[in-house]
Amino acid sequence: MHKKVQFWSLVVLLGLMGLVGRAQDSAAGRPAEMGRPVEMADRLRADGKIYVVIAVLVTIFIGIIAYVIRLDRKISRLEKGSK
Repeated sequence: MHKKVQFWSLVVLLGLMGLVGRAQDSAAGRPAEMGRPVEMADRLRADGKIYVVIAVLVTIFIGIIAYVIRLDRKISRLEKGSK
């Protein structure tokens, strides 16, 4: 069970990294029907702060994954002890 959680966590993380890269590219080439560009995102990207936002989100995500893995290990130990 533990290896499955690690595997799927890695798959999701890599998938999210791909989406982040696509989101950066699509903001500049957005179609006209989507309206005016988002100024906040453009400003964050221009100042280089978008990477700080991404780093914080990735850190939170990794923390949640680590917590779930730790919780899974504790539950597995409790299940083995109750048998």
